[in-house]
Amino acid sequence: MGLLCSRHQHSNKPDPENAQVQAAEIERRIERETIAEKHIQKLLLLGAGESGKSTIFKQIKLLFQMGFDEAELKTYTPVVHANVYQTIKLLIDASKEFALSETDSSKYSLSIHNKEIGDKLLEIGGRLDYPCLTKELSEDIEKLWKDPAIQETHARASELQLPDCANFFMEHLKRLSDVNYIPTKEDVLYARVRTTGVVEIQFSPVGENKKSGEVYRLFDVGGQRNERRKWIHLFEGVTAVIFCAAISDYDQMLYEDENKNRMLETKELFEWVLKQRCFERTSIMLFLNKFDIFEKKVHNVPLNTCEWFKDYQPVSSGKQEIEHAYEFVKKKFEELYYQCTAPDRVDRVFKIYRTTALDQKLVKKTFKLLDETLRRRNLVEAGLL
Repeated sequence: MGLLCSRHQHSNKPDPENAQVQAAEIERRIERETIAEKHIQKLLLLGAGESGKSTIFKQIKLLFQMGFDEAELKTYTPVVHANVYQTIKLLIDASKEFALSETDSSKYSLSIHNKEIGDKLLEIGGRLDYPCLTKELSEDIEKLWKDPAIQETHARASELQLPDCANFFMEHLKRLSDVNYIPTKEDVLYARVRTTGVVEIQFSPVGENKKSGEVYRLFDVGGQRNERRKWIHLFEGVTAVIFCAAISDYDQMLYEDENKNRMLETKELFEWVLKQRCFERTSIMLFLNKFDIFEKKVHNVPLNTCEWFKDYQPVSSGKQEIEHAYEFVKKKFEELYYQCTAPDRVDRVFKIYRTTALDQKLVKKTFKLLDETLRRRNLVEAGLL
């Protein structure tokens, strides 16, 4: 037995030669990973809250990765249901507030047979944990959604913190409350949950194995004010900043400060980003996002409602006016860029893209254009162009 133990102990002694081989292999692996890392371009997705950054991020996962499998889709079920409860509660609360403050209070008062339903849904909407959306609850929500008082309140959506997903989910209540409901890709794109912390994704707009394209690591961070302190540690080694500006928000106020216009907040934030020393040579890609909402709104809500756009003068109507309004906003951002860019920084790439985060084809086209721009920039810096 002693001999066996002795032999066993001897066989477990470290082999110096083998240890050297393992160490060399680890070094080679680290070297390979370091080389691979150098070919990955770092993209930083910035913007104020509600700018559509997270929707862009989800589109990238759908377009250039494997998308969402069934298990991931199912994790969005409670998010979608929460969005429904939050929306109807917000509308009920707002209708009550308008009924108290407006002269014509009757048009904001729920019909008698809907008041009880409203009280029940207010109680549910006030919980910390929302119940699964059932057929019965969805029918109650649909009744309230169709109530004239709620529709009158909804018409003043820009005065509320109503999420962009409101209409979409209210139109699909029956499907969302099915016992076998699994969110679709479109549901996931519309689902609204505030980003906290930092999330990242690695992708290539032309496919991982095609030598002509770059590989990017995209970082998304929360846009609300209390999340911005987490941005700073990501600022080093950035190839490009993608800044999202929701151009449809020119008449709305911040979620975290209802006295501050969202567009003015975006202006100040963009200005701050442009002045960061670590971005002196960093490409700036400005996404003027939510164009789909902007083109519907600009006919009904004057662009000069926003202090930054007070010098705007409409010139026509219809589609021509939409383009005129968009070009005006685009010019404002261009002027801001050059005002905030020192002469020795003007050689950094600055591009503006019109985007609608929910439009998959447009997002795909935009990122392919962005990829071409950054590849060309790399070739110029390498002296190959």
